[in-house]
Parts: sequence; structure tokens; C-alpha cells
Amino acid sequence: MMLNGTRILPGEEKKVSIGIATLPSRSALEINITVSRSEKEGPVLLLMGAMHGDEINGTEVVRRLIESQQHRPTRGTTICIPIINIYGFISSSRYVPDGKDVNRSFPGNPHGSLASRVAHYLTRDIIPKIDYGIDFHTGGAARVNYPQIRGVLSDPDVLTMARAFNAPFAIDARFRPGSLRQWAARQGRKILVYEGGESGRFDEFAINEGIQGTLRLMHHLNMRDDAPPAASPLRIIRHTSWVRAAYSGIFLTSVSPGQAITKGQELGTLNDPYGDFRLPIRSTTAGFVIGLNQNPVVHQGDALMHIGIE
Repeated sequence: MMLNGTRILPGEEKKVSIGIATLPSRSALEINITVSRSEKEGPVLLLMGAMHGDEINGTEVVRRLIESQQHRPTRGTTICIPIINIYGFISSSRYVPDGKDVNRSFPGNPHGSLASRVAHYLTRDIIPKIDYGIDFHTGGAARVNYPQIRGVLSDPDVLTMARAFNAPFAIDARFRPGSLRQWAARQGRKILVYEGGESGRFDEFAINEGIQGTLRLMHHLNMRDDAPPAASPLRIIRHTSWVRAAYSGIFLTSVSPGQAITKGQELGTLNDPYGDFRLPIRSTTAGFVIGLNQNPVVHQGDALMHIGIE
């Protein structure tokens, strides 16, 4: 395998740095990649975090896999990229400096925006080399996501991968325009999106679920000889809905991420900050809390929680 002029032979592991651009200070910003090849043939698996720079749980998943040497396959190759959006990572931002979203910029353009240039590099030099991938994300906008895999579950290969990963939930999610997952699928590559925790802070449960799910997927792909057992059965979510704030005010939840709920159950309350009203929020359906707003100050129409329907 060749990457940016560096040859990685069977049985070798090498770190490769890719120069993407420079800051106005002329400081170079690079994407650092760890490639680990087994001496035995097998699939190529991409593990990548921080496509959105403030979603750092994925960075920690990939970092711990490298640190513990569990990324090293018995058969095949892993390409580990802990941080894709280096700009957003160092500034604790979802986006690159021009305000664009890397994960809406595929297939990219070598002469386009910063986000488009990062997407173009992945499209040109990484996606053609892989067979499978896991793109690690978290909830955004102060929302926490309970550990979940997202993919087009009508694709038998994707469904099989989701079952092998065995996060608590697998959500049937159509392609987002301009996303890595969509573009990779057009090239015949299968990528799962893992969501767990929230932006800007570590969630040990989500990180551990991400690590263990990755090891289970590697075992399924015959890249490892063993894998940790799943702590809970996988639940397939075919439909989701958002509970939104009917009024502005203070949101107090009475449920937790991952919790099963029933139709008509009180999920929390909307409260006037001056004590003039307290309005219950009730579920219109039975399901599971797969995402929950962590910011108590909400505006009318804000998303309060994401409900998954089995």
C-alpha cells in the first residue's frame, strides 16, 4: 500500500502525515494517519474520528485502540485517523475556519473551500484503498446521543456489519447529501456511522462501546481472532421522531438516554423562569430515548429529545 509517497509493506506499521493547508500564521496543519498491515491478506478497515472537530469521543476511541495496539489486525489492514478536521479540533468547533461542514462537502474539490479540500483528499487517497469503515461522531448542539450505529439497513451488508458491531441501537438512516458515507457507498465501500456521547466532552460509556464494537466488527471481518461480548442485545430502530419545545423556557427532563418510554409517559417539564407555569411534556409514542438535549434553556421549537421506534 502506498500513502502520500510512503510504502507500507505486509507486516509493517507506519505513521504518515498529510499536509492539508497552513494557518494565516504560516503554521502547517497536517492529518496524521497510522496504517497497520498484517502479513496475512484481508480487508482494509478505516477508523476515523473528529470529522466534526468538537466531537472528540471518536478521537479517543481511535487513540485508545492505537495505544493498546488493538488496531493491529491479525489479517488485513487498518487505516486509523484520530482527527480528520484538525482545524475544528484545535478550536473546539464543529466546522473548519470558513464555516463549512466537512461531512457535507464530499466528494470535494482540490481548489475549493477548506472543507472541500479535506473531503477531496479523503475521496482521492483514502476511500479507494478501503473496503469498510467506521466514522465516529457524537451528538451536537448540546445533545447527547446514546451509543448507536447508523446506516442504510436495507443494505444486507450494512445490516450484518451493524449486528456485528452490536451497539445498543442500530438506526436505519438514509444517506445525507455530501456525506462521506454517501460518497463511499457510491464507490462500493461500506461505512458505518457510530454516534455516542456529546460534543466537547468525553463520555466513558460511549467510548468503551465504540472500542468494543470496533473489535467485534474486526472479528466479524476476520481481522481478529477474538472479540468482547456485547453487554446488551441490539435493538433495530426503523423510525425516529423528535420531541420539540412547545414554548420557550427551562427544560427539566425526567428520563435518561437509552431509557425505554411508553406512550403518554411524562418525559419532563417546560418551566417559566419566573415561576408562572410548569407544563408537562408527554410522549406521543412508545420507544427509546436515543438522544437528549443537555441545555436546560430552550426556545420554542427546539429539539428536546430524539425517540427511536423499534
